[in-house]
Amino acid sequence: MEYDFQQVDVFTSGKFKGNPVAVVASADHLSTEEMQSFARWMNLSETTFLLKPTSPDADYRLRIFTPRAELPFAGHPTLGSCHAWLQAGGRPKKSIIIQECQAGLVPIRHENDRLAFAAPPLIRSGDLDKDLLEKIAAGLRIPLSSIQASAWVDNGPGWAGIMLKSREEVLALEPDYASMPDLRFGVIGAWDSEKDGTDAEFEVRAFAMGLGVNEDPVCGSLNASMAQWLIGSGLAPKSYIVSQGSLLGRDGRIYVDQIGDSIWIGGATTSNIVGKLRL
Repeated sequence: MEYDFQQVDVFTSGKFKGNPVAVVASADHLSTEEMQSFARWMNLSETTFLLKPTSPDADYRLRIFTPRAELPFAGHPTLGSCHAWLQAGGRPKKSIIIQECQAGLVPIRHENDRLAFAAPPLIRSGDLDKDLLEKIAAGLRIPLSSIQASAWVDNGPGWAGIMLKSREEVLALEPDYASMPDLRFGVIGAWDSEKDGTDAEFEVRAFAMGLGVNEDPVCGSLNASMAQWLIGSGLAPKSYIVSQGSLLGRDGRIYVDQIGDSIWIGGATTSNIVGKLRL
């Protein structure tokens, strides 16, 4: 059978500078095994499949696969898949698009040529224990005293959050990945407007060895979880821009906005490959 297919670049307005996701449309007849097999072959961080919703409130249903396993939710695949759904003629029932996935119903806004999803609630928060902090510091090859703040920021994948003093310190990290094979954490540091410019307020790097990815180029779920910690603890303003992927040849920009009680994670999306898939 043939399926409509798009490969979408997420969190960038430049060509091939964001995080790609493969999106297969009208995939209701594919089995879980077929989906996983195709995701393994694509070998992207995520491959997604658009299906008819089972909830009357949803506009579409999404299944998300890494090369290894299915995920209940992921950030850049959510925005990329919504972009593909809209490009294929999808029309939302209301002004807010509703995506159904294993994590539940995810609201998505479409404004100012950007898509943004509402950050799902954290399932774990609070302080990291000293042993874990020492393991992370050793794996990052930095003194424990360099960590300015830290917290659990788990919205599903098991994320922890680490704050360093500056963007310069974040970009200087040379992790020992082999010493942290089971960890998943993000590191953030503030931009210095005089040295770094004003394109963003923070630099983020996402290390996901426990998911089979040493460093994720531009990660929506991590930024969604870290935003709740940073804004909630007063470490970041209610609206800010994150730069990510600088050392991986990417130029990601994530737009964070708190509106009411919700935190929205947004960015630009572009279809770089459009065609037919034969499975």
